[in-house]
Amino acid sequence: MKIVVCVKQVTSGELNPFDACALECALQIPDAEITLLSMGRTGVKGMLEQLTRLGNVNGVLLSDLAFAGADTLATGYALSLAAKKLDPDLIICGRQTVDGDTAQTGSVLATMMGFPVITNVMSIDALDEKGIACKTRLGDEKADLPALITVERINDLRRPSIRSKVKEVVVWTADDIGADKEKCGLKGSPTKVVKSFENESGKRKCKFIAPNELDDAVKAGLAKEPEAIKIEAATEKLKNVWIVTEAPRLMAETVSDDIKVIEKDTAENIAKQIQDGKPDVVLWPSDIWSRRTAPIVSAILETGLCADCTALETDGKDLFMYRPAFSGNVIAKIRCVTRPQMATVRTTLNDVAEVMLAAGKGVRESYDKVEKLAEKYHAELAASRGLVDIGFAPYEQQVGLTGKTVSPKVYIAAGISGAVHHIVGMQQAGTVIAINPEREAPIFEYADYGIIANIEDII
Repeated sequence: MKIVVCVKQVTSGELNPFDACALECALQIPDAEITLLSMGRTGVKGMLEQLTRLGNVNGVLLSDLAFAGADTLATGYALSLAAKKLDPDLIICGRQTVDGDTAQTGSVLATMMGFPVITNVMSIDALDEKGIACKTRLGDEKADLPALITVERINDLRRPSIRSKVKEVVVWTADDIGADKEKCGLKGSPTKVVKSFENESGKRKCKFIAPNELDDAVKAGLAKEPEAIKIEAATEKLKNVWIVTEAPRLMAETVSDDIKVIEKDTAENIAKQIQDGKPDVVLWPSDIWSRRTAPIVSAILETGLCADCTALETDGKDLFMYRPAFSGNVIAKIRCVTRPQMATVRTTLNDVAEVMLAAGKGVRESYDKVEKLAEKYHAELAASRGLVDIGFAPYEQQVGLTGKTVSPKVYIAAGISGAVHHIVGMQQAGTVIAINPEREAPIFEYADYGIIANIEDII
């Protein structure tokens, strides 16, 4: 079976962790002929060469000045031309990159290839020459081959054997794949970054309390009414704005009084509605279904899509979209030069539990007490990436950039330091209570209540 694995070297210089999982999935498929496909500067070649040591793995690097500055649509276009030359039975991508955070490229690439797509894959349950069956965060799904799947952080990439040898990586330019350079790189990118600045959002005023006051803090959090998203409404508003379901309405009302609701449907049917209705703007929720479907629609319509927007702005003509990037450290202001202008926007998620208790590496020696505390408050257990990585909690519980985004009424963070990649997953919680023995722990900057203690002191 011929498999293409799309990989990216992120800004840290390392292999994107989601793509490492995609490669490991491919390596576990018997008799697979694997080709790594990446796009970047010539320096990426060294990373690909080291990855070819892992088995029956070859590498192709798309490197050309014409590819520079590409957004997800332009990236998907270039990758699709290369993938068509490779003619795979299956393409495997990571769910997202940790610097771009859009989770769009897989769906865009699948659409341009004419492949069915399965996203958010937790495991490959069956695979043969006819089709693939996967367990995903949406349930069990199947697709005929050729197909494309995007995987979550579900495994660890193996190490190469000592005697393994590096294989030569092929470098293709825009001409080598027959690309129209007007559709590549910055020229072919409908979304443009207007400016970027340091992200200071999500910080709260922390009130430090004693361990025996935890019960009162939880009760106060449960009684607190959710606050509306604070976004200043525009003075000049847009006409003909569509929202997919009612979920994005609050955000839409900051830029328009002319709002039409359309319901969930297939990507093809939604694209047809948009082509017929010609809205200026289409806003999507931030749920898993929308993250899969919106990029497909953008590829069909050849228009831009901004992901995970936290605020919108308009001058009455154009829509300006604000979104976090680079693990949440930066906020980018983005403009879309094509129509319709599309974005997925952060919406309040309805978590099953009103109280969520997230544990970090700091409580790994006392995890039984975490479980007792969760039982006391009827709390859903969650975890930091650090706790998941050492095997104390399953990946399904991981909150953060490489896990899930949650918004319970009360979020108790026990033994969590407060790294930005965790904060972006929990900052929509109503009330945040942090428990940490270190007063200088960053988590307290994002908490409403702080308890300087060990979990044993709480129990």
